[in-house]
Amino acid sequence: MDKDSSAQTMPKQTTDVDRLVGIRITALRKARGMSQTALGNAVGVTFQQVQKYEKGQNRVGAGRLREIARLLEVPVSAFFEESEPRENAQEDVFGFLSAHGAIELLRAYAQIEDEQMRRDVLALVRSAARLAQNRAPAQTPDPA
Repeated sequence: MDKDSSAQTMPKQTTDVDRLVGIRITALRKARGMSQTALGNAVGVTFQQVQKYEKGQNRVGAGRLREIARLLEVPVSAFFEESEPRENAQEDVFGFLSAHGAIELLRAYAQIEDEQMRRDVLALVRSAARLAQNRAPAQTPDPA
């Protein structure tokens, strides 16, 4: 065994792609209302391992990713970036869904059957977002 082959046995580091896959697993799992424990049991790993996948700390093997995709009823390609660049990449739905409370907000919104009420709720949320963006940093008084 030469020195070059021993260097190849080092564990591989996770990448931005691993973190992206993890973010998307989280969003899709939550959208299905599935717990980390349920997903882990279904694919034969612990919930702690699912947490590591979702945080991008551990890589998801191809076979396991395929099984996760089947359970979440999405194609495997749903876990990867679009091949075509998008004009506004920050509007990636998975980025939005990973925001705290986003899934719950979307579920609650979907339960509103009255179209006018939906428009009113949307207007309220848009107003709150504008207020948050326009809010000046709080002035702290001088301790002197």
